Amino acid sequence: MNFYIIIPAHNEESSIGLTLDSLVNQTLKPKRLLVVNDNSTDGTQDIVESYSAKYSWIELVNSKSTNEHLPGSKIINAFYKGFEVLDDEYDVICKFDADLIFPNNYLEQLSSHFNNNDKLGMAAGFCYIEKNGHWMLENLTRKDHIRGALKAYRKACFLQIGKLKPSMGWDTVDELLAKYYGWKLLTDNTLHVKHLKPTGISYNKASKYLQGEAMYKMRYGFIITLISALKLAYKKRRFNLFKDYMAGYFKAKKNNIDFLVTEEEGEFIRNLRWKGMLKLLK
Repeated sequence: MNFYIIIPAHNEESSIGLTLDSLVNQTLKPKRLLVVNDNSTDGTQDIVESYSAKYSWIELVNSKSTNEHLPGSKIINAFYKGFEVLDDEYDVICKFDADLIFPNNYLEQLSSHFNNNDKLGMAAGFCYIEKNGHWMLENLTRKDHIRGALKAYRKACFLQIGKLKPSMGWDTVDELLAKYYGWKLLTDNTLHVKHLKPTGISYNKASKYLQGEAMYKMRYGFIITLISALKLAYKKRRFNLFKDYMAGYFKAKKNNIDFLVTEEEGEFIRNLRWKGMLKLLK
């Protein structure tokens, strides 16, 4: 299978080389790999250029944007800067973060999963973070959710869900829409990916309301948002986030901002969420 990989990178000189090393050493090499240097002020560009000079399938795309880290929109806009220069000869399109170290059989294993199931739309391994010298499963990991850091989409699925949404919540709505269109998701717990920077470490104060806004834009409704906000705040062990999430939801509702999904898709999403919650209570 032809894997195309896009890696948005903003000031990632400490990790981008490790990420590229792990991809260069894959047993199944990607067909094309683009690193989008998104307004970096460190040595990110020089590091990527050293790899692109050595490997013809690695390319650098320079992009200018704000230095402000807004979850969702900034990284997906950078993704599209890379996507727009690619051709359509891919079987699988990946959006990877610039702070990951992949096991050397990662792409080969994903290829096997996709080849074995024509309805498999998305697949990934699990993220591990280092704590006290040991690599531990990142606490946001779930078997039924593919982390935004390491998304891999079958081409037909990627196109059918309308590609990626430049918004907080993009890495949840993509899965919900994939399920809406009948695609399967797979997480392989044998594929341990080292995540060098825990999720959300660089989020700023302005972004704290965006999670609740995303729940509104996915048409969760009040009750599901309330339960989801409580659960997420608990997982992050930061209960003040619950208040921020709900404030973001009500602010979005008051301002009548645009939804990410249609009414029909929203109804499917709410039913899916209720089924998941009721299953946990059994």
